[in-house]
Amino acid sequence: MISANNPKLKSWVEVPAGSDFPIQNLPFGIFKTKYLSPVAGVAIGNHVLDLVYLHEHGFLDGLGLPPGVFNQTYLNSFLALGRKKTSEVRNRISELLRHDNDELKADVAAREIALVPMSEVQMLMPVRIGNYTDFYSSEEHATNVGSMFRDPKNALLPNWKHLPVAYHGRASSIVVSGTPLHRPQGQLKLPDAETPIVAPTRKLDFELEMAFITCKETKLGKPISTEEADDAIFGMVLFNDWSARDIQQWEYVPLGPFLSKNFGSTISPWIVTLDALEPFRVAGPEQKPEVLPYLKASGMKNFDISLEVNLKSHQGEASTICRSNTKYLYWNINQQLAHHTVNGCNIQVGDVYASGTISGPSPDSYGSLLELTWNGSKPLQLPDGSLRTFIEDGDTVVLRGYAGRDGVRIGFGECKGTILPAL
Repeated sequence: MISANNPKLKSWVEVPAGSDFPIQNLPFGIFKTKYLSPVAGVAIGNHVLDLVYLHEHGFLDGLGLPPGVFNQTYLNSFLALGRKKTSEVRNRISELLRHDNDELKADVAAREIALVPMSEVQMLMPVRIGNYTDFYSSEEHATNVGSMFRDPKNALLPNWKHLPVAYHGRASSIVVSGTPLHRPQGQLKLPDAETPIVAPTRKLDFELEMAFITCKETKLGKPISTEEADDAIFGMVLFNDWSARDIQQWEYVPLGPFLSKNFGSTISPWIVTLDALEPFRVAGPEQKPEVLPYLKASGMKNFDISLEVNLKSHQGEASTICRSNTKYLYWNINQQLAHHTVNGCNIQVGDVYASGTISGPSPDSYGSLLELTWNGSKPLQLPDGSLRTFIEDGDTVVLRGYAGRDGVRIGFGECKGTILPAL
């Protein structure tokens, strides 16, 4: 067991019941306040621990950390130290926060400066994202979409169970949770029209996804095996890959999504480390036919992370419209990264790799409105009486996720976005 994951650990920092951020989590992010420029921090209960203060005042001595590694606007330099070093830092922070350790606890002045209430911080983009890839790794989602738009008897394309299908997305339009987005416009073709028009999307959708972030750079030409993948992945975040379904349906043949996706995606600000998720590993779905050798992965590579989507209508009332789980993913993150690099594609620190929509086996676990309303044919009724087929202007979508076991809840916080009218 990783010492920082011990379910018996308690912190001298008060952690409210049901918090996403107990001492067993300790996710990393970038924050700022009225008085602090952007710096690295760790979440604990309802507070953020200022890592710049800890580093500059000797609390992290002995770890061999470069000067200023936390005093930066992104976590890339910290992630680039590698999994071994970042694990050592997390373990040291765990020691400092344990209820029976007085190093920081007894230093009242240091404690008051280093611990910042979450109510006083603004969370920022955690990493500088050089590259973004979106996979299509949920069999249930791929089957639903294939059934809807192709042949229900042959919903999956012939390649789907042989490789993790993916496309390269747009990194520059990924925004941190809480950032509003305008409704996109583009070419779409109405069902009875002979020619397309340019108009704001009428079928704006969310996609419930998880994403992993890499902490390693590789040379062009060098693949990463499924066994090596864990050392290249720092942690995971929630991810909403907003989609304009009518624009997508018109544009995606033959090269795939473009304007329907690149107008914006939303990422949660706290990166939950693979170390913290270690106790929640589970076996993935059985893969038939047998995968090719480079995609074989030993051990449990999926994670049992409960997910939910809340939709707050512009009329003002919120409701949970979907509950799913990452354990349903057919292709795990090790296989995703192995396939991504088998051709020699090089990866970079801070790259983001999203799972694709995560849908489960039951209708209430479908991870998009496209599926929940079956392309608008079965409208959802919200608690305020309003109906939704797709997202309306003023609606807010919030993704949440957590892994829970032995009384420990490892959460991801919120991945939140509000849709503004088209410009």
